[in-house]
Amino acid sequence: MQYAYGKKIEPNNGDLAVEARGLVKVFGDNRAVDGVDLNVKAGTIYGVLGPNGAGKTTAIRMLATLLRPDAGSARIFGHDVSKEAQIVRQLIGVTGQYASVDESLSATENLIIFSRLLGLGRTEARRKSEDLLEEFGLTEAAKRPLKNFSGGMRRRLDLAASLIAQPPLIFLDEPTTGLDPRTRAQMWDTIRRLVKTGSTVLLTTQYLDEADQLADRIAVIDRGRVVAEGTVDELKASVGTSSLHLKVKNTLAIEKARKTVEQVLRVQANVSAEAGKITAPMENADRVTDLLIALRDAGIQLSEISVQKPTLDEVFLTITGHGVKEDASDESNKVEVASL
Repeated sequence: MQYAYGKKIEPNNGDLAVEARGLVKVFGDNRAVDGVDLNVKAGTIYGVLGPNGAGKTTAIRMLATLLRPDAGSARIFGHDVSKEAQIVRQLIGVTGQYASVDESLSATENLIIFSRLLGLGRTEARRKSEDLLEEFGLTEAAKRPLKNFSGGMRRRLDLAASLIAQPPLIFLDEPTTGLDPRTRAQMWDTIRRLVKTGSTVLLTTQYLDEADQLADRIAVIDRGRVVAEGTVDELKASVGTSSLHLKVKNTLAIEKARKTVEQVLRVQANVSAEAGKITAPMENADRVTDLLIALRDAGIQLSEISVQKPTLDEVFLTITGHGVKEDASDESNKVEVASL
């Protein structure tokens, strides 16, 4: 529950936490966000998936009132991000890609400072910091300087700082970047707990498994545009009920193999030339027999072949023509704000 200028605001799970229409942001010649539409239902985890430079973080910064849109509009729980920025800032918490805390101070001292800046009294600030440190498993390290913290501990502290005001909407911009698998799993559990206690989470990530594990719905962003949107199952179904994977022995024959796959299955195949791999959607797994005969007749030898359920990686590859990778960087897109 939040209070904005005396008005009590209680997010309702039936309402939209985020409603964006035609968001545009241009940096020089770079159209970083090019007409993005988003609808995020309150009480859910909404994933925004895409490679670095796709426009994910720029979109988040506009929704969080850190950047003014060049065109379009956005509302947070019904409040316009441009016209009612002060109210919006009381409804959100932002955790960026880099911990924005003072390394010379302890975890407790950092959280108390953030709490005081947000208007909490001395006693309440200390109680809040103790509660958050316990919630994020940092009580034993509470008095240690942050310079002695591991990367995972810093990320947890950064997330804790963004929750001091208990915002109904939390923006998590690539929250597990650089974390080891175990710490990432711990962060996932924390994010799930946030939603169970009433928060809404808008999560940007380039980790496909992260979106698959956490998100109720996903928007796939590429080159500043939403190119697909839906639940994980809906997105996977969009590329077929099954997915063909094959690897040729001679990589020089991969183009010939691709054409054979497309002719037999009558679908578009995707090629990873350096690995000698081909993937393609497959509606009917029985067609594998026809394909194997055609490949044999064409003199193409295989080292591997399998048919399995499609992954989010294949969804992204099919929709955009390339995988989710760090193929671009956009320094203007970095968020280093722990809490608003």
